[in-house]
Amino acid sequence: MELHAHIDGGARGNPGPAAIGVVIHDDKGNLLYEEGTYIGHGTNNEAEYRALIRLLEVCAANPVIKDSGASVLRVACDSLLIVNQVLGEWKIKEPRLQELNNEVQLKKRLLNGLTPRIRHVRREENKDADKLVNRALDELEKTQK
Repeated sequence: MELHAHIDGGARGNPGPAAIGVVIHDDKGNLLYEEGTYIGHGTNNEAEYRALIRLLEVCAANPVIKDSGASVLRVACDSLLIVNQVLGEWKIKEPRLQELNNEVQLKKRLLNGLTPRIRHVRREENKDADKLVNRALDELEKTQK
């Protein structure tokens, strides 16, 4: 069995207020988990990394996901930069992104037999996670008015 996740991160202002979106489905299309969360001030790239880190944390700790019997976690991300840096295909020049990449590599080790496979998708294929990012940022703006 496989799990399918979509992740997204975004910042308004870049840097600016940032949020993440995480959506996880089983291989039958059943929604197992979704989250849209404001994460503070940051860049788009930092938010994308934070979304991936949150996904890995959820997969390591959430009983529904841990006990699903899945062996592969298919991760869809619309950031070509993040995908290629995580796969080791592109160099990481920014120290902050290197720290976040290191955290991703550590979190991957906590997945107990669940193998993550990250791939790049076009933005149109990542609408659910994007919607959660924007909802979190819209809610933040409402509370600040």
